[in-house]
Amino acid sequence: METSFHMSLPCLSVRETKSFYTNNIGATLGRETQTWVDVNLFGHQLTFIKAGKFDFNNPNYVFEGKILPSFHFGIIVGQKVWNDIYGKLKNLKLQLVTQATFLEDQAGEHNSFFIKDPNGYMLEFKTFKNEGETFKI
Repeated sequence: METSFHMSLPCLSVRETKSFYTNNIGATLGRETQTWVDVNLFGHQLTFIKAGKFDFNNPNYVFEGKILPSFHFGIIVGQKVWNDIYGKLKNLKLQLVTQATFLEDQAGEHNSFFIKDPNGYMLEFKTFKNEGETFKI
């Protein structure tokens, strides 16, 4: 059986959240009401629930000399999909954060970038130089 990930998060606006994930990221929608929506992010289920104002203290950390958000979630995709999404978002003139290669010439070498969604969440897109090295030590 293939498995997928589910995460439920509060959101400020269901409408803006739907627009961001479908129009900018290219995700599709699942079930929805006026107060929540399921987003299909590459086969993984993100449920956004209208929760009013909320606040996250987003401390950062340093990895390989780059400042990264410690509170984030993301998706691992193939190089072509990563290039397509990065190009699309860059062309839309959205603020992309920390596009970089990490662990260069080591096991787990990958390219990443982050983008903030309308709720303030940092979403990471990651692609590995060698598929299958997600957990390689």
